[in-house]
Amino acid sequence: MGEGKFNKLLVSLGLKFDDSNLLKQAFIHRSYLNETKIKIQSNERLEFLGDTILSFVISNILYVKRPDDTEGDLTNLRSYIVKTPSLAKAAQQLGLGEYLFLSKGEDASGGRENPQLLANTYEALIGTIFIDKGLEAAKSFIEKTLLPLFEKEIHFGPPKDAKSQLQEVVQEKLKESPQYRVITTEGPDHAKEFTVGVFISGKNISKGKGSNKQEAEENAAANALKVLTTP
Repeated sequence: MGEGKFNKLLVSLGLKFDDSNLLKQAFIHRSYLNETKIKIQSNERLEFLGDTILSFVISNILYVKRPDDTEGDLTNLRSYIVKTPSLAKAAQQLGLGEYLFLSKGEDASGGRENPQLLANTYEALIGTIFIDKGLEAAKSFIEKTLLPLFEKEIHFGPPKDAKSQLQEVVQEKLKESPQYRVITTEGPDHAKEFTVGVFISGKNISKGKGSNKQEAEENAAANALKVLTTP
């Protein structure tokens, strides 16, 4: 990938990197390592760092903007903002998928549009900005690219998630709690897909898929709500 393409990204981000190799590393998926003879690292370590920076920045912003929230309220809202679909949406709006270094197989299977992969890349880019430009630059990037997606939630708080809604519906109707069980796990370690079932009174009433158990449970709960609330 030519430097010109990365320059296009930098212009769109309003940044100038001192270490162009570090920027490139943010886009190297682990699958690519098997198809290059160059000794390089994947973006996983940068993703780890970016995840920590993102959590810190969002926590600080919510602490300031929502002074009356309890610890639990702040935790729930932070989780709502930094979940995989949110980060993937921010990454899609930035067009990060086109800059990824992927194996041919990963590319052919739609890796550039994979929500989990895009979310990981977004976090890796945050880690890169932090190392190259510092905390304020990373904070500015997050404020420009992620927070605008959640202006309503930051002001009013997050809507109830599907699992919470389902819990209330089932508790009211049947005086019991829904149970979640992993039905299948498919795919390689770096791109697993979980299928989770919702069981009520021992009966499987819906299923949901996701790149992690939490996401699959949430999707299964949303489908269960449709089953229970459809006339």
